[in-house]
Amino acid sequence: MARRAADLLVDCLAAHGIDRVFCVPGESYLAVLDALHDSNAIQTIVCRHEGGAGFMAVGDAKVTARPGVVFVSRGPGATNASIAVHIAEQDAVPMVLFIGQVPRAEIGRKSFQEVDYGKMFSDMAKGVHVIHDAARIPEVVARAFKEAQTPTPGPVVVVLPEDMLEDETRTPVIGPVASPRTAPASAEVIASLANVIAKAKRPLLMAGGMQLGTPGGRRALLAASEAHHLPVVLTFKRQDYFPNTHPHYAGHLGFKIPKAAVDRYAEADLIIAVGTRLTEATTQGYTLPEAPVPRQLLIHIHDDPSQIGRNYHTEIAVVADPPSVLRALAETRTDAPPERAAWIKKLNDPVVAAMAWKAPADGLLDMGAIVAALTKHAAKDAIFVMDAGNFSGWLHRHFPFSIEHLMVGAVGGAMGIGMPAAVAAALRYPGRQVIHFLGDGGALMTGSELATAVQYGAKVKTFISNNNSYGTIRMHQEAAYKGRVHGTELKNPDFAKWAESFGAKGLTVRTIEEAPDAVAEALAHDGPVVVDVITAVEHISPTATISSLRG
Repeated sequence: MARRAADLLVDCLAAHGIDRVFCVPGESYLAVLDALHDSNAIQTIVCRHEGGAGFMAVGDAKVTARPGVVFVSRGPGATNASIAVHIAEQDAVPMVLFIGQVPRAEIGRKSFQEVDYGKMFSDMAKGVHVIHDAARIPEVVARAFKEAQTPTPGPVVVVLPEDMLEDETRTPVIGPVASPRTAPASAEVIASLANVIAKAKRPLLMAGGMQLGTPGGRRALLAASEAHHLPVVLTFKRQDYFPNTHPHYAGHLGFKIPKAAVDRYAEADLIIAVGTRLTEATTQGYTLPEAPVPRQLLIHIHDDPSQIGRNYHTEIAVVADPPSVLRALAETRTDAPPERAAWIKKLNDPVVAAMAWKAPADGLLDMGAIVAALTKHAAKDAIFVMDAGNFSGWLHRHFPFSIEHLMVGAVGGAMGIGMPAAVAAALRYPGRQVIHFLGDGGALMTGSELATAVQYGAKVKTFISNNNSYGTIRMHQEAAYKGRVHGTELKNPDFAKWAESFGAKGLTVRTIEEAPDAVAEALAHDGPVVVDVITAVEHISPTATISSLRG
């Protein structure tokens, strides 16, 4: 029986296990909205900005490890959503963006809101597909989901001319196609790896990538670390992959971590990079290991051969599923050289010493007071969502993440991901605490998605670091041009009243002493909460003050 192309598209999404899509409505895909109206399998989450919708899809993908799906209209809608495409590429997150397009007869004529999406997304998306023939919808959708997930996850764009969506077709639905998987590493490879590890005096296991973030991946990482006496350092925004209170925990590789920490890591005589692509943030600007030829022996384990040897000369390359390699290594225990214990302690001791937050001597409020309270009140399986900014550093430095927690942030550093991703996480896991750290800059970029949280019952607990500044840029400004502040000062609303205007609960924290009760009250509230934390700009990061930068 014939049916509309739009109905076929929605049925294909359902066949691929998609149960939720995020969108801002547009006239260029009205037929899809009409088809979604009749779908009992797919929930439509209507957002307030296409950037927010895209970030919600990214957030959904991060907490499920499945592709997030977003629909936007042509031109302005697509350009607004492009920030999410960029962050999905930077963070290696599976996402499929569907864009309504001008009618087929108008393509190439510079029609109203027309964009050539192949050109626009050529450097960001893994693929851009335009569907001219309704009969090819199942084929293209299946290809898009396969591309988005393998071998390295990322964004795929599917363009839908609006008149095509009204065509009738008898083409049947196609379900998910088999994705190629790398073969497990051979017993010989595992034995060779174990032998190299056993000889190293100062090895460092550098772990990242989405695959290690699964429950099985986290268990495998822990088991391999314990079996081979390996200190573990986690890549940016992956701090939940390994228990932070474990004696093998060596910290995380974020932006602007203390130089002393980087110097300690550089003393390694062996780096075992597992799951990570060894990008700029992880490698501290391609210095850890040093590019293109590392000072220490480099083992790189990744399931995508294109990621190995891209920026580094790799002595031992293993193209295989990272968790399976770690599981196999865990079954081949080795004795460590006597120097290993001192090496592990040298990496772990500074992390332990810095873990507990201490109130600043000047008594000024920073986000550490909130984190200290969260260590007592956050659930053992809480989901932590962070927007981009220095304020998240207090969470990285002072919260003892376990492998039961989930951390969601932007490796690519995009401001604005926070509120949308927190809403997506809360919708996906309504029974878990979703704790959201947000800056005053990002709050007024996509903070309007708080309306989406209220509309759909997402019980997000948001803590806004309100220091009237684009803090990260102010930090760089103070370091480069001491005392010459320009373009980073902000005038903010009362965020507690702002929250209440949406229908959320609003609280304000002005002193260190008020923080514990406010955190407890926020987490106990059965609904979305915004806590306006009036932080001191003097405390520009967990490791620097304005005074120290000027001095």
